[in-house]
Amino acid sequence: MKLYKFSRTIVGAALLLVTISVAQAQPLTLKDCVTATARPKGIGRVQPAANGEWYYQLTDQSKAIKQFSYKEGKMLLEVLPASALEQAGVSSWNGYKMSADERKILLWAESEPIYRNSFSARYFVYDRSTSVLTPLTADGGEEIATLSPDGERVAFVRNNNVYIKNLPDGTTTQVTTDGKKNSVINAVPDWVYQEEFGILNSFAWSPDGANLSFIRWDESEVPMYSMTLYEGDCNPNESYALYPGSYDYKYPVAGEKNAEVTVLNYNLPAQSLTKMDVPITAEDYVPHIAYAGVNDALMVMALNRTQNDMHIYRVNPTSGAARDIYHETSSTWIDSEMSRTVVYYDDSFVIPSEKSGFCQLYQYDLDGSLLRQLTTGEQPVTAFYGFDKKKKRFYYQATDGPLNRVVKAVDLKGKVTDVAVDKGTNSAAFNSTFTYFIHTFSNVDTPTQYRIKNVLSGKTVRELQLNEEYAQRFTSPDVPRREFVTFENDGYILNGFIIKPTDFDSSKKYPVIMTQYSGPGSQQVRNNWSIDWQTYFASQGYVIACFDGRGTGARGKEFESVTYLNLGHYETIDQVAAARHMAQMPWVDASRIGIWGWSFGGYEVLMALSHDDAPYAAGVSIAPVTSWRFYDTIYAERFMRTPQENPDGYRESAPLNRLDKLKGDLLLMFGSADDNVHIINAMQYIARLHGEKRQFDMMVYPNMNHSINGCGVREPLYQKVLNFFDRTLKKN
Repeated sequence: MKLYKFSRTIVGAALLLVTISVAQAQPLTLKDCVTATARPKGIGRVQPAANGEWYYQLTDQSKAIKQFSYKEGKMLLEVLPASALEQAGVSSWNGYKMSADERKILLWAESEPIYRNSFSARYFVYDRSTSVLTPLTADGGEEIATLSPDGERVAFVRNNNVYIKNLPDGTTTQVTTDGKKNSVINAVPDWVYQEEFGILNSFAWSPDGANLSFIRWDESEVPMYSMTLYEGDCNPNESYALYPGSYDYKYPVAGEKNAEVTVLNYNLPAQSLTKMDVPITAEDYVPHIAYAGVNDALMVMALNRTQNDMHIYRVNPTSGAARDIYHETSSTWIDSEMSRTVVYYDDSFVIPSEKSGFCQLYQYDLDGSLLRQLTTGEQPVTAFYGFDKKKKRFYYQATDGPLNRVVKAVDLKGKVTDVAVDKGTNSAAFNSTFTYFIHTFSNVDTPTQYRIKNVLSGKTVRELQLNEEYAQRFTSPDVPRREFVTFENDGYILNGFIIKPTDFDSSKKYPVIMTQYSGPGSQQVRNNWSIDWQTYFASQGYVIACFDGRGTGARGKEFESVTYLNLGHYETIDQVAAARHMAQMPWVDASRIGIWGWSFGGYEVLMALSHDDAPYAAGVSIAPVTSWRFYDTIYAERFMRTPQENPDGYRESAPLNRLDKLKGDLLLMFGSADDNVHIINAMQYIARLHGEKRQFDMMVYPNMNHSINGCGVREPLYQKVLNFFDRTLKKN
């Protein structure tokens, strides 16, 4: 249940945007709003070059890599020709990474998904000096292939073991031998680390390439989870035509055993594998490791199971000795985004922290001494882009009020400079020398635009994509628009938006659909461009309303952590109050209010429908958690601690225990192969619905995961939702 309120974008990271064609103006359709049609065009995948003057881009339907000038925009060089695909025997590249000196390119194709974001693939190495493309291995199926700093070696994982290929002579060394499915994993994070800490790769090369460090997960004692699989119709598996199959993997539910982690280092010259002496217990997490800019500084972040006590250790990879250089505690939880956003340099590191009550940036030296607090105030920092060593400036994104995002810079003396502060959502992808940046901007009235700008002057160097044709269609008077609103509940001002039908008549009474997510740190009400199912539903005669209640993000630690140990309580109070607020509008029919949500939002639908003061006639709950006892350790325990520590909180927060109060019509929707919110959540809830002799509607998607996507299923999914609300909220 990922909730990314903090971007991981840093210098040198690739900007991944999807290029989509949009047709000429035509009547708004459901397909427009729930498929790629409604998304603005992007600019393709951009990777800055080391010299700061040009960037690389995967073009021609992901077939060729070309080099473009930041200043002039013209193509300077075809780095990897599309003809290389014929040599590789693949149809297109799924992605690529450049070596530090940009002489080699690591590419992958034919990716096979493992979990939500992890995959195995066929990897290739392209040597630009010889124009030779070489498969990494003969068989393919590698994971997390990672180039060494000098581009001479590639570390990768196959069958849970680590290998290193030496590119000059083509030899391969097997580093580990204990890897075993559902038992020991080397370097590739287990399911719960991937899902909740957001890391897919634990490899860390030392700057000189002499050491390769990584994390080992021993999940042998983690309980096994089994999901039933069927032949299906979307990518059918004929082997399950008569007898269902299963997918079995380790999934630790709240209060149960986690994988035990250790940090290992392989020294290439000595060909020795050593366990690092990091002072962690069997219960602790290691969400991040990385080298600073020196070879004897392997930085290891450790977090206790309760996730309120965090350390950073500086480890010498040769001796294995660890020194505690950073320590932070919290009365609630420490935001896991810190684990991915800390950035290490040659002599210091930058880390975000909410210890002031609002997320701000701090700089420490590599021995753990605080050098300076970089940012201050009550506008949380939401992304750190990096440090310009020449101009001594740190670049970051922050809120400008909860709804907006701006890009700024701060120098060593604390002077703050505006970089991109247009009213709306600004983000940046800087070149390596911080002289240019790709400015991405949108707001509620402006579809996403992309420009290259000069960092110092702020002037546009050239326009990449303004989505003018798209804007002509989707900003027309015939497309419903979002209006921002607020209301007060329990002393808190809550932000929201309303979407009205384009032919709105204040003398009429309209049905209302409340949409929300409500999860910790999330945010639905933003001043950015968005076209989704809500837009189409509004065009069909509904008023759509959304409010971010207590527990959501961009408002500071106190506002977010009020839900601690008691998920679903204040969120539900605020959602019910928001519905009651809407019911007071003279143009709302108070007897025809519905509520919708997916994942945590689906959970909140069930909680809200079961509230004593629930004003809803109907609700749609998609892929909901029905008890946090069923959900994974890292997420559930971060906000609730363990069931053993907080039995009352788990009991009160479970929709399973509130069915006697359920009001209104219910549509329950879920995928049968959801590896995130397991089918047990829905099945136990359904069983108790039967026990309460309650009638309800249900839609099951065989073999579909948490996203319920693929094979064109999204449009009929939302049509089902619309049909349900038409039946339950519209008068005959």
